[in-house]
Amino acid sequence: MRLNEIKDNEGSKKTRVRVGRGIGSGVGKTGGRGGKGQTARSGVRIGGFEGGQMPLHRRLPKRGFNKWRPKDYNEVNVGALQKAIDEKRLDGTKPITVASLVEAGVLRRAKDGLRLLGEGELKAKLDLTVDHATANAIAAVEKAGGSIKLIVKKVLAADETKRKKTAAKKAAKAGGPKKKAGGEE
Repeated sequence: MRLNEIKDNEGSKKTRVRVGRGIGSGVGKTGGRGGKGQTARSGVRIGGFEGGQMPLHRRLPKRGFNKWRPKDYNEVNVGALQKAIDEKRLDGTKPITVASLVEAGVLRRAKDGLRLLGEGELKAKLDLTVDHATANAIAAVEKAGGSIKLIVKKVLAADETKRKKTAAKKAAKAGGPKKKAGGEE
């Protein structure tokens, strides 16, 4: 093969349709935009407009909730920790944190913390510090003779009082007095 023989694969390059080049081209005069009006102009686009009828995106109900600032946690299975210990990348005798897992190459970066999952088998006795852990993961670590320390996030006093009020309201609503027919209590 020579440099002058190199070419793109068949069908990899499409030639651009050149509109407005005479009636013989098939896309002349109006350039495929139809007649006059808003849609024939550039810059103006009608997104979801249905001629005054309530648009579909407004007819359908809202569903779900997206958290404003979601946390992105690293997820590690106990089996992956055991594999790293077997490969001598991780020292099981020292306390294991997110930083030690990044240093060992188990994780690429720290992100917002660590979530321990219970997939796989753990034989080594580990001392772990994590943000979250599943019930299976906790059981696996304790079965191997290790311990898990969960990092407790700081909660503002205002948030705590708000949480208590909400819990009290729910409790009152669930077990509170029934309303009478007249609307009196």
